[in-house]
Amino acid sequence: MAKDKFKTSILILILGGFIVKILGFVVKILYTRIIGMEGVSLYTIVMPTYSLFITLASFALPISISKLISEKKHSSKKIIFSTALLMMVFNVILMLIVIFLAPFISHVLLKNNEAYYLLIAMAFTLPFISATSILKGYFLGKLKVYPNTISNIFEQIVRILFLLYFLPNICKTSILLAVISLILLNILSEITSMIVFMFFLPKGKVIKKEDMVVDKQIIKDVLGTSVFSVSSRFIGNIGFFLEPIILTNCLLLAGYNSDFILREYAAYNAYALGLLTMPSFFVGAICQILIPEMSKYQALNNDEMKRRRFWQAIVYSFLIGLFFSIFILIFRNALLNMLYKTTLGSNYVLFLSPFFVLFYVEAPLISTLQALGHARVSMKITLYGEVLKLLLLCGLSFLKIGLFSLVIAEIVNIFFVVCADYLAVKKNL
Repeated sequence: MAKDKFKTSILILILGGFIVKILGFVVKILYTRIIGMEGVSLYTIVMPTYSLFITLASFALPISISKLISEKKHSSKKIIFSTALLMMVFNVILMLIVIFLAPFISHVLLKNNEAYYLLIAMAFTLPFISATSILKGYFLGKLKVYPNTISNIFEQIVRILFLLYFLPNICKTSILLAVISLILLNILSEITSMIVFMFFLPKGKVIKKEDMVVDKQIIKDVLGTSVFSVSSRFIGNIGFFLEPIILTNCLLLAGYNSDFILREYAAYNAYALGLLTMPSFFVGAICQILIPEMSKYQALNNDEMKRRRFWQAIVYSFLIGLFFSIFILIFRNALLNMLYKTTLGSNYVLFLSPFFVLFYVEAPLISTLQALGHARVSMKITLYGEVLKLLLLCGLSFLKIGLFSLVIAEIVNIFFVVCADYLAVKKNL
């Protein structure tokens, strides 16, 4: 029965993720057409910064809370209240930091005065993102996947309705105001999620005074997982930030011109990687269920079920990766043309796709380490992998192989991280 629930939960999340992905495409098509090139350029320039803030605001709470709740060491109510109070304080501090740094980020780093207003708008969305992250973690810990799936679908529907009925009129007033409203739309979508979650919360539960007291042990347990999980993502963001800087400077020194670098990096990053990572939400669904399941059996000291769930996740992820890697390899030109109206990046897809099977196995390995309480190990491996990738990128760029210096560095990074994560899991499983 437990095995069937595991499979059913994964299937529900995969189907829900597919629907959300389709709706997400509709959202992207709508807002790009409505706000035009000027608005898209303004929106795009601040998105890397916003992604970093969102990573900090969510603080890997879905992972840490689902892990803690599935272990059943503490009352679920105490976990929610303790985490909520912690994140309330953290988000106030984070908002103040964003507001304080907004002039420097916009005027000095981004060199765009209008970005200041976007950053201020972003600051006000962060508490709402944090609140829904707590609720997502709660339901995942209880292995209740319908609330997350339904809330994600309703979020996208609210976005689509706003884009259709309100954004065009806002655009007539000001493109800047339209982009600000696009960012503030996250508040509305997160509130929608919270309303959906309220319908699924247990009815008739009495909240006692002692449930609302901050438990220091719970805070310690949450931070023990979240800090290292967030650090791994932060390291990845830093690596992504440094990648084009190192690539550009090294290739310029090697004799390539800036137009070639800009065109080929866009083909690699936006088209090739965009296509290859598109089906990753399938594996994401597996990992969402894997973490609470592994944490539960870790708390019960049930080594047999831990190994079974681990190998199920690995096999499912490998088969998904194998299918999509072959499919994308065969139909790469047709897919690129259909999605992006270009075949640029096809040569990179041809080279990368056979190795991307391992990319899909990487996520369940990392999730297993997090569930077993070894998020620090995963963080270190991520750090070593990024350093190795950037060093290789720097050295290979002088071999006159163009963007394939980045392609090879990416493949080596995937191999290293997967092998190191597997050895770490084998040691601790």
